[in-house]
Amino acid sequence: MKASDPDDPFAGVDPQACPTAETMDVIGTQWRLHVLHDLQEGELRFNELKEEIGASSRTLSQALDALMDAGLVEKRMEEAAPVATYYSLTEKGEGLGPVFDELDAWAREHVDPAEYVEE
Repeated sequence: MKASDPDDPFAGVDPQACPTAETMDVIGTQWRLHVLHDLQEGELRFNELKEEIGASSRTLSQALDALMDAGLVEKRMEEAAPVATYYSLTEKGEGLGPVFDELDAWAREHVDPAEYVEE
């Protein structure tokens, strides 16, 4: 869609603004991307996410807070013993699924897996 298209939702936006750059400001940190990617598979507990992505508790909490503020992730508390906190994607967050699929396809074509093999 071109900026002059009346159906373009960004038609009235400052031409210097870039929706892609704005999106990357919301999701583009290392930890936020890891969280969003891992939650594509479904709901996870805080400690499961922490173990999966290797972030500290503080870093993971900050990433989750930012993603919840952006409306991409939601939290569910289970009060029964033991108390558990679960995180999952909202409908908005699930909309990123095809983006991750495309990134994965691009990586498989352009990234040398030998660079990521642990020795």
